[in-house]
Amino acid sequence: MRVRQAVFLVGGKGTRLGDLTRATPKPLLELAPGLRFLDVAIEEAARHGFDDIILIAGYLGDQVEEAYQGRDIRGAKITVIREPEPQGTGGAIRMAADRLDPWFLLSNGDSLFEFNLRALVQAPHESFSARLALRTVPDPARFGAVEVDGDTITGFREKDPALKGPALINGGVYLVSRSILDLISGPCSIEQDVFPQLAESGRLKGQQFEGYFLDIGLPDTYEQAKREIPARRIRPCAFLDRDGVLNIDHGYTHKASELQFVDGAPQAVRALNDAGYYVIVVTNQAGVAKGHFREADMHDFHAAMSEELSKAGAHIDAFFHCPFHADAVVDGYHHPDHPDRKPNPGMIEKALADWPIDRQGSFLIGDKASDVAAAKAAGIPGYLFEGGRLNEFLAALPGLKVTEN
Repeated sequence: MRVRQAVFLVGGKGTRLGDLTRATPKPLLELAPGLRFLDVAIEEAARHGFDDIILIAGYLGDQVEEAYQGRDIRGAKITVIREPEPQGTGGAIRMAADRLDPWFLLSNGDSLFEFNLRALVQAPHESFSARLALRTVPDPARFGAVEVDGDTITGFREKDPALKGPALINGGVYLVSRSILDLISGPCSIEQDVFPQLAESGRLKGQQFEGYFLDIGLPDTYEQAKREIPARRIRPCAFLDRDGVLNIDHGYTHKASELQFVDGAPQAVRALNDAGYYVIVVTNQAGVAKGHFREADMHDFHAAMSEELSKAGAHIDAFFHCPFHADAVVDGYHHPDHPDRKPNPGMIEKALADWPIDRQGSFLIGDKASDVAAAKAAGIPGYLFEGGRLNEFLAALPGLKVTEN
């Protein structure tokens, strides 16, 4: 089961930020002109494949609703639910009770923790009710500390100036079972009231990640966010051809039942995700133009691919395709040399325009000379994959720093 829902708690007042939040909800503070903090958090969830995003708003919730209700961001549909009065982080979840999936990602809307979200939500299980993303920090006094036995959280130590590190802290991102609603009868804190109960019963897990972490709860950390986060969105991309690189090419492959990964492909995608690359598929799909299948069939195939990759804790950020061909038999798809069709670089150039990609450090892996030619035309390295295990091929490429799990 692929977890597809992400819930953000965006109801806090942000009183420690003083005048900054007097007329603006904390998650809506700008990091750069036109870029809100919450924009970044939502985009991170959307690119990891969470396409049903719920924002639970409280303080100045009308602004959150106006900014996001009904929007589509990177393929994710946004719904805003407003608290009639403050409910705490636990009580707020009850506001979305009739909308919650059996398992969902839950995140604080005023902090950013950069890691592979698919790794956290991989393999939900009835033996636990929540899994917390944990991070080691040198000074846990402001956050409190988390006590663990293996991957089981056994308890929490409260915020205390005397608390010394390094220590594990709660990173504010969770995989949660809808069953936790049984522990919430009214306004409460999920961190202080619900999680301790789960820890006491042995139903709370933890998973450690070491990505960039920052909350904007203080004036100095908000200023730090403005300095650092916009630049962090710009990262290199691994462009991957599809048939023959990710999946076995059966000839106009388009049925979910035909999906067979190339050896090592899920592990390669996971390694790229963990290393912080954007991972974008660029694929010629002449079968649409030639009438072998519809674009809708191709999208279903991509959905099946995403579903299977999620089982390995992996994801594709975006799929770009070119359905045009000089020999088209379907109306609307004829083009003698479409700029998107490889060896032309159109799909790569569109991705570079649509995503905050650093061309420096980006590269392409394909199984045909036309793939490599498209990469060259776009000004990035292209590597020819001629078979074998994709993860091993990836690990041997020059200059890449990826570690297989």
